[in-house]
Amino acid sequence: MNEDGAAFDRRMLEALICPVTHATLKHDADRQELISPSASLAFPIRNGIPVMLVDEARKID
Repeated sequence: MNEDGAAFDRRMLEALICPVTHATLKHDADRQELISPSASLAFPIRNGIPVMLVDEARKID
C-alpha cells in the first residue's frame, strides 16, 4: 500500500508500456512511479493508478 492507502497491482505493470517509446517500464515502489529509462521519464502512480500522461511525467537523468 502507498501512503494514500491504495495498492498498485504489480501485474498491471506487465501490461503497461511507455507511451513515448513503447518500451517496458520499471516500478519504483519507493517513489511510487513507473520509470521509462528509454524516454528518461518517470510516470507517477496516484491512489494506485498509473498516470501515463507525458505532461504529468517527471524528467529523469
